[in-house]
Amino acid sequence: MWLREELLKSIWHAFTALDVDQRGKVSKSQLKVLSHNLCTVMKIPHDPVALEEHFKDNDEGPLSNQGYMPYLNRFILDKVCGDFDIMEFNRMCWTLCYKKNIHTKHLLISENDAFKVWCIFNFLSEDRYPLVIVMEEIEYFLRKLTEAMGTVWSKESFAEYKQRQNSKNFLSAWELIELVGMGYFSKGLNRQILAMGINEVFNELILDVLKEGYMMKKGHVRKNWTERWFVLRPTSLSYYVCEDLEEKKGDIILDQSCCVESLPDKEGKKCLFIIKCADKSFEISASDKKKKQEWIQAIQTCIQQLRLGLLSPHREARLRRRELRQRQQVEEDDLAERMRQLQAANESKQRELEAMRMKMEEAAAKAALEEQRRKQTQLDLQDRYRLDLEREKMVRQQMEEQVAQKSSELEQYLQRVRELEDMYHRLEEALEDERQAKQDEEAMRKLQASLLEEEAAKRAELERIQRQQQRALSQTEAEKQELMADHLAKERDLQAAVQQLERLQRERQGAVKQYEAVTRKLERAASKTKTWKDKVAKHEGLVRLIQPGHKEPQRITNWGPASFTDTELDLKKKLWQERKNQGAQTHFLSESNLRGTTGVLFCTANQAPQRLSWGSCPVPYSLLAIPEAPLPSRRGRQLLEV
Repeated sequence: MWLREELLKSIWHAFTALDVDQRGKVSKSQLKVLSHNLCTVMKIPHDPVALEEHFKDNDEGPLSNQGYMPYLNRFILDKVCGDFDIMEFNRMCWTLCYKKNIHTKHLLISENDAFKVWCIFNFLSEDRYPLVIVMEEIEYFLRKLTEAMGTVWSKESFAEYKQRQNSKNFLSAWELIELVGMGYFSKGLNRQILAMGINEVFNELILDVLKEGYMMKKGHVRKNWTERWFVLRPTSLSYYVCEDLEEKKGDIILDQSCCVESLPDKEGKKCLFIIKCADKSFEISASDKKKKQEWIQAIQTCIQQLRLGLLSPHREARLRRRELRQRQQVEEDDLAERMRQLQAANESKQRELEAMRMKMEEAAAKAALEEQRRKQTQLDLQDRYRLDLEREKMVRQQMEEQVAQKSSELEQYLQRVRELEDMYHRLEEALEDERQAKQDEEAMRKLQASLLEEEAAKRAELERIQRQQQRALSQTEAEKQELMADHLAKERDLQAAVQQLERLQRERQGAVKQYEAVTRKLERAASKTKTWKDKVAKHEGLVRLIQPGHKEPQRITNWGPASFTDTELDLKKKLWQERKNQGAQTHFLSESNLRGTTGVLFCTANQAPQRLSWGSCPVPYSLLAIPEAPLPSRRGRQLLEV
């Protein structure tokens, strides 16, 4: 529920804007329109005849603010339920008053930023009319603004500004907007930074945004983790799709029964904590441990404020500042009153002393006159003098007693004056103690300023780390592009290898044809030669005579049973593999080196021998180079091993 004083401030601006003649009064027709708009925005049933009935006895014309206030309290503000949009309410009042008072064209801020400054003015202004904001609150707002813009607060600039104001210790709403819009305390900053600073202070003071940021939230139905933009206010924790606050996903209502606890890492999520409410619980994951601790502390502070029945932190701080100013004003008034009383008492004592001095001078003059008369009559009345001598002595004694009494009274008055002087010195010491307290307060403010500077330095360090991360990301992107280029180069090489493989397949087919021709030629030569054994024996390990041996499955060549066993074939494969590993180069068959050679295809004993192409043989095979010499017979050709 918004405070009635805050609503009245916005309505006062709208009422003042309708007062065109500056007489403090507004016509009933305009007040009807204003009342209708207020009821519409505040979602209150509007009674169009209530204003006429309320003011039926007042037919003198326009109404003043004091006359409109009872109707406003009775028929509008007493019916407010608190479920209306306060920003829409403020925007309506702002629309009625801002065009009459300011022009944003010559300012550095937009109309929306001026509206936010106007709302901040209503929040910080005093609860008396006409509305003004005192210099202490102006300094508080400007400090907040400079901190939000990331700049350093200049006390010298503000002191210079106060000196230019002379004895004026307050500003109106439009003077504050002009002060911010002219950029006196934001020199060297662009409009965007100033707008961001105003928006941050507006969210903190007006919208009661205590903390905001991205976190991961676990769903209640599908149990999945989704990133949300969280906004913490004194009574709720709202979460949105993103930070533009356009699509709201839900609220976590905080009350006295809520609590927040830290959770251990689980399900691959770190920095977990849980908010336990009366009806359900919410599991949330922060980005790091520092953010987790900050969120837990902020939520615990809100719950503690609710348990103590306190307002939002900024409203409590505003009340404390006002109470402090009131106490200081009362103390200053009391001190001034006591000084006036002491000064009046001192003046009265001075007047009394002056009167006593006059009386003493008169008494002395009278005594001198009597003495002169006595001397004049002494010669003539010597005898009479003797008679009157005793009487004169008695008179003198009485006079001396009176003088002594007057002297004692004078001493008492002087003692009182000294006491008053001591009291004055003590007052001066009290003032000196107050000045010392103010100096201590200035020292504390300087310490706070230094802490703020350290925080700004840490923020700059975080920004530097962020720039380093961005540079690392750009470097990773460059490496990715290089890998893509290498991949494209490898694809081009693969295409070239495929083309080369096709060319080798065509050469292989030609080699097969040549192999068949050479085979026929060898068959013709085999019938003509008789010395094949001596010629073939020159090639080491190629031919072996048939010898008795163990019975094993016999290899079958395309000429018949082979003259070697499986063990010997495995041994030859191992020798061939060793030669290949030692760096022996593999030569493809061509037309020149296939001339005069032949190939033998081996099969197992239970398979029929068949002739296959070079690229589709299902079993291991070798190619044996045979000199162009005739083989003795078909049986001899079967003894060749490849």
